[in-house]
Amino acid sequence: MKQFIVDTFTEKVFKGNPAAVCLPDRLLTDDLMLAIANENNLSETAFIVKDRDKYILRSFTPEEEVDFCGHATFAAAYIVFLILEREEDTIYFETKSGTLPVTRKGDIYNVDLPAFELEKIAVTGEMVEAVGARPKEAYMGRDLLLVMEDDFDLTGYEPDILKIRALDGTMLHLTKAGDGEYDCFSRSFAPKLGVDEDPVCGSGHCHISVYWAQKLNKPDILAYQASRRGGILDTHVAPGHVNLSGHAVMFYRGDIHI
Repeated sequence: MKQFIVDTFTEKVFKGNPAAVCLPDRLLTDDLMLAIANENNLSETAFIVKDRDKYILRSFTPEEEVDFCGHATFAAAYIVFLILEREEDTIYFETKSGTLPVTRKGDIYNVDLPAFELEKIAVTGEMVEAVGARPKEAYMGRDLLLVMEDDFDLTGYEPDILKIRALDGTMLHLTKAGDGEYDCFSRSFAPKLGVDEDPVCGSGHCHISVYWAQKLNKPDILAYQASRRGGILDTHVAPGHVNLSGHAVMFYRGDIHI
């Protein structure tokens, strides 16, 4: 079975967020897909199988399957366009969260993802202790979003993974205002999914960009994920949707022997 590793939301290898993409002849068992994802030990491994005019897309962290994943969808689309659908400019993935269209224009890929509704919640002592500073605001969607003060050292922040794991929400996203070049900065953590830090999180920006679009009163948000690898997400927020645009590059191709 062919497998590829693609760095997403970047134009350079060793940057952005890597995802594995597998091309089985048919859908594998859930246990086998999870075992492969665990062996890869990347934040996501995607499995794609052609089904008439769409592709079935399943995404796994090292510990469990997720309904959808932004960067795994990007990586899967890159491989489909590169190898399977060279003449197409639009493809459709069937995921557990519904049908996700992906388009390309040149070397820029564009995926439309469902937005999460954000509910403002109280900042708790557990949040303060986990982050080591008091957030300005807290919101809950699928994940917990904490808005930090402008002087918070996001790049230098050393996460306490055990304390983050104890917080509510599937993932934790920390965000703060941008510097003029970017509208916002963020970092994303997912220890409940077996991923201490997600280097550049597509589904996380279905929270982060939603917040900043409301805060800045504009739909287009240029976001920078300030992880060690770093990544840029060009996002457009519309009712119920977040459109992510960016680049992807291949790092590796090979075979899995199972």
